[in-house]
Amino acid sequence: MRRLLLVAILLTLTACSSTPETAAPPSPTVPESPPATPTQIEPSPIPTTPTPSFFVEKLPDPSTAQWSLVVSDLEKPVDLQNAGDDRLFVVEQSGVIRVLEAGELLTEPFLDLRDFVNASGNEQGLLGLAFHPNYAENGQFFVNYTDTRGNTVVARFSVSPDPNLADLNSLRVIIRFDQPYANHNGGGIAFGPDGYLYTATGDGGSSGDPQGNSQKLDSYLGKILRIDIDTADPYAIPPDNPFVDGTGLPEIWSYGLRNPWRFAFDPLTGDLYIADVGQSAWEEVNFQLAGAQGGINYGWNIREGAHTFAGGITEGLTDPVAEYGHNLGISVTGGPVVRDPSLPDWQGVYLYGDYDTGLIWGLLHDGQGNWQNEVLFDTDYMISSFGMDVDGRAYLIDHAAGAIYRLAPTP
Repeated sequence: MRRLLLVAILLTLTACSSTPETAAPPSPTVPESPPATPTQIEPSPIPTTPTPSFFVEKLPDPSTAQWSLVVSDLEKPVDLQNAGDDRLFVVEQSGVIRVLEAGELLTEPFLDLRDFVNASGNEQGLLGLAFHPNYAENGQFFVNYTDTRGNTVVARFSVSPDPNLADLNSLRVIIRFDQPYANHNGGGIAFGPDGYLYTATGDGGSSGDPQGNSQKLDSYLGKILRIDIDTADPYAIPPDNPFVDGTGLPEIWSYGLRNPWRFAFDPLTGDLYIADVGQSAWEEVNFQLAGAQGGINYGWNIREGAHTFAGGITEGLTDPVAEYGHNLGISVTGGPVVRDPSLPDWQGVYLYGDYDTGLIWGLLHDGQGNWQNEVLFDTDYMISSFGMDVDGRAYLIDHAAGAIYRLAPTP
């Protein structure tokens, strides 16, 4: 019954739309970023190749854990992050970041960007949040949103003297680029184990990538971007980015993505998981081993998942490590790798779900290229995102119900 009542928002966030929306009013004036001067720097050390000891040998019995309600009364939550302490920060799509402290949702927002954000489209709004690895010292955090013109902005803010209140006047635009349509904005943003800032971008929208952006190396769309925000203002290019030689935009780390809706680094191994929303038949999860070089082409729109879509040269494409057909769901949402000490049988299990059907899978590899993949939970949630707290506990966001759940041991 709940599915029927919520059919009007089934395609919220990640579903396809073939019609561009009417142009939004002009955006508020914000500081523009001067061109970055690439700075040759040495990347921070990254974890070594993972060994089987980092992972359990088999997927867990799902009856050993359950999704326990943490908080409700949120408005279209789409992201959850921690700042290296016991608080949780919940992103609402309209442009507000809320603080969850000691189990209570604080009344005053941490940040209110509603005057800067266009959330009129199903897949537009304030979409991502990342705290600087040295947030305790520098108070910096980063957001990814669609501005009032519908274009993508990655911006930096600083916290105010009140730790539960950001300084709106500290806004600094880091990257801004056009979005030709209202859908497929990506929106994920995270710091990698190398200390660089990664940003996921969709292919620009409509249907089928009509502009071919995902395969274009002169477009920011359909990519994972990777920049150094510490050694230059607004950023520098990491020297080992794959296209620093001028064969493509130097910010590009990987490409061939349609609408990556949530990517995550394993906090123990540094492995990268990317959930990419499919077109009409296949949802997929992509993987990059820690320490691997950039420049990976995940294949869209030559392929959808591991299957031919538009066709073309397939040499050099990297297939997903997991996929499912639209008989099981229509919009994948990527999650975290479980590292909760209270769930020893779940160590190293990557979680991902479907926004429409509420199915939740577990994906596990042994460090040697072998994968296990099974449905672990059949829920009624509309899963817009997952998250993790400072102790490694995994959370799930129900977009329609405005609720947060934690994966907890079954009593």
